[in-house]
Amino acid sequence: MSDYKVVPGPEAFLPPAAAQMGIALPDPGEGHIEGRIVPEDEAIEYAARKLLAAKVPTIFPGPLVLWHWNDKAAKKAACIREIADALPARLIPMADYRPKYPKIDAAVEINPNHPNLTIWHNKIDVCIFVGVHCHQANLALKIIRGGTDCYTIALCAQAGHEDACLSLRDVNPDTLNKLTACIKKLKSEGVKSEAEPFEQFKFSRENRKPAYLS
Repeated sequence: MSDYKVVPGPEAFLPPAAAQMGIALPDPGEGHIEGRIVPEDEAIEYAARKLLAAKVPTIFPGPLVLWHWNDKAAKKAACIREIADALPARLIPMADYRPKYPKIDAAVEINPNHPNLTIWHNKIDVCIFVGVHCHQANLALKIIRGGTDCYTIALCAQAGHEDACLSLRDVNPDTLNKLTACIKKLKSEGVKSEAEPFEQFKFSRENRKPAYLS
């Protein structure tokens, strides 16, 4: 058992891969919290509490849920919108993985190759990765852990992400709905959202950006 914990940084200029430090992925029905394997429901509640305690909770939806490429993606997108509304949380999309040079508007889009810039600009303290291809998520999660103090949550449709502070695997609409229900339950029990007021940016066809999660 590794003593290493996957916690917010800044950790190092070149943070080690969590797998290299002995962090294992969860089995089906499980999640991991900072490298500790737990039942899925425990990880969902922990994620809900972290998100409600955040000043700038932010969801980074990736191409797998931004684009209506099948009905399952559309269902997930609707569930993600419900999570954002329940918190409330900002939605900053990662529409594709091409480098955003020479400039990116960090207020409205995450740079997949330099996600730390978007986090610094928006002062994000807790974020969710969802619908991001695993290879790109692993890269971005390491960069965030290395250079920021943002708590990362990865909601993965595959085996999960050891480089996130908290990760769930095999995520589907039911899993996302469980997270929404947990957030609403905690709020009904008196747990207040600490999120700072904000105005959600919405993409439109006029500026030739994807009308995501509408």
